[in-house]
Amino acid sequence: MARAFLFVLDSFGIGGARDASRYDDLGANTLGHIAEFCAAGAADREGLRQGPLRLPNMASLGLVHAAKLACGDFPAGMPVPERIFGLHGAADEVSRGKDTPSGHWEIAGTPVTFDWGYFASEGDAFAPELVEAICRGADLPGILGNCHASGTDIIASLGEEHIRSGKPICYTSTDSVFQIAAHETHFGLERLIALCQTVRRLVDPLNIGRVIARPFIGETAASFERTGNRRDFSVLPPQPTLLDRLVEAGRTVHAVGKIGDIFAHQGISRVIKANGNEALMNATLTTIDEAEEGDLVFTNFVDFDMLYGHRRDVPGYAAALEAFDKRLGDVHRRMKPGDLLLLTADHGCDPTWRGTDHTRERVPILAYGPGIAARTIGMRDSFADIGETVAAHLGISSGPYGRSFL
Repeated sequence: MARAFLFVLDSFGIGGARDASRYDDLGANTLGHIAEFCAAGAADREGLRQGPLRLPNMASLGLVHAAKLACGDFPAGMPVPERIFGLHGAADEVSRGKDTPSGHWEIAGTPVTFDWGYFASEGDAFAPELVEAICRGADLPGILGNCHASGTDIIASLGEEHIRSGKPICYTSTDSVFQIAAHETHFGLERLIALCQTVRRLVDPLNIGRVIARPFIGETAASFERTGNRRDFSVLPPQPTLLDRLVEAGRTVHAVGKIGDIFAHQGISRVIKANGNEALMNATLTTIDEAEEGDLVFTNFVDFDMLYGHRRDVPGYAAALEAFDKRLGDVHRRMKPGDLLLLTADHGCDPTWRGTDHTRERVPILAYGPGIAARTIGMRDSFADIGETVAAHLGISSGPYGRSFL
């Protein structure tokens, strides 16, 4: 039985990107700096975690060796296992930008070779003409925000005014994204989704990658909390991806978490929603049990990026990695002869780095399956090699980018 399970640890970069200086990210290293902080005791948090970073399962698949390959050093304080059980290496990104769609599309065999559109970095983020069109098209009294911001910070600062005024909170980042935060009940979840669809149409000519609905609940700044009803409205990938080829070949692509939204639901057979890494892993395990020969189970574990990377929370990121690592035993127990598990990331989000945005980094590639002999796959020139490896494993036609390492 040939099945493939592709897990993206959202933002789990391992440093060393060859073009990091172009993005002002030279020296960023998500894994390396988390391990360094843990080894120094700077990531200890009572009741959460203490001591050096402990990822024994991923280390046994070659994580620390992949990190050394990417940036020249083993992660501080992490033991180097005597024996490796998987294929292991690292990959550079060739796509333009360091955002979620670019990384995921390249993983699925389709690099982004064009430049995304971005909003102004100083002053108002959104032009008056765009704001006017949004308000007119969605019958709004105006918008709040209109700036670069962290999602949790801007909800805390503007959430109460949003409830009073009925104006949605609109903001962006260094990514190609238009984000809209609104209260699930006072503004309405369906109304927020409809607003995002309106904005999606209006920003299409600007080549903006995503419009994101960020619903929240609570009545005061102290109690505001984002919910699991986030929706991403992405543009379509520029060319057919691995997912399209699988569906065309009659295979089932099980999209767990936000994978469906990232690919604008193109090449997706089935969407399985869950909120948070623990729930995402539980949903993934159930889906693995249901997957048939030739299927792909594709999961994005979003908490690493959303809850810890962007918030620059080193202890939280470290604890989330350790919790994920423990669950890999549950995955292993469900694997059958012919199965292939691949672990990777879509970009970095170094929680020790300046600002709150993604960081341009190399990503790990860890691949394991019953009967697959352990070896290094070296430094790969593109994330697209991951998608082509899945294609080769599942016996479908290859794409124009990347090459399998099987």
